[in-house]
Amino acid sequence: MGSITQPIPTDATITKSDSQTLAGSNATVVTPIFRIVGSVEIYKLWAVITTALGTNHTAAYWRLNDQTAQPAITLATGTTLSAAPVGSMMVKKGLVSAALTLLSGAAGVVSEPTALETFYYTPFTVVAKNGANTDIEYVYTTTETPTSGVIQHFIEYSPRSAGATVTPQ
Repeated sequence: MGSITQPIPTDATITKSDSQTLAGSNATVVTPIFRIVGSVEIYKLWAVITTALGTNHTAAYWRLNDQTAQPAITLATGTTLSAAPVGSMMVKKGLVSAALTLLSGAAGVVSEPTALETFYYTPFTVVAKNGANTDIEYVYTTTETPTSGVIQHFIEYSPRSAGATVTPQ
């Protein structure tokens, strides 16, 4: 008889979060948010601003970093989030060629998929580089010294390989 292996879960949905206090000073800042091990399908990637952002918070986007390559998850030229108030959301909505979407808490917002989108959030798959730390990072630029704000990032995913995990950083 051959060995019996456990099937890889394909329908388990796991949600994790990581809070980030912004402290960059007059620079482009890169912050690891989630560490990926193995292969995971990410159903949703979003964030909520829990402390208002500084007055100069630009070029914000998410990317993957395997310590050699840094492919973008959202458009690398980014989105301006300057002075975004508490309750605002950032959402990966669209392909990698689309900037992250800001839903400002400054006024009521209704946001829905376009006629071409099947889902509100855009799912994607990440395969971690073998033998290297592979992180989802949040990148932004500020001219403040220092900037301010707190962002709570969320990820909803399902493992696609044995031992696949996502760990807040």
